[in-house]
Amino acid sequence: MPGFNLEQVLDALADKVAQRLRDDGAIPGDAPLRPRLLTVEQAAVYIGRSKEAVQHMVSSGKLPTVRTDRRVFVDVEDLDTWIREHKQAGM
Repeated sequence: MPGFNLEQVLDALADKVAQRLRDDGAIPGDAPLRPRLLTVEQAAVYIGRSKEAVQHMVSSGKLPTVRTDRRVFVDVEDLDTWIREHKQAGM
């Protein structure tokens, strides 16, 4: 079928399943599952920046990434480190 990309459909389905697991909790009684790896869009929300700003941080080497196939992820621990490094004391 023209225009049909099975890999994109599977990625979208995996993202939906992961989101449900995060929202509902992986195991009854456990806290909701929180991903360690975030997409660029999710990383932008996490640190309060635009998607383009995070893409620039990635391309300039200011933020390390985890790459698999053509997907790019940012480790939450690296984002937390970036936050700590840019935190300034009050005036």
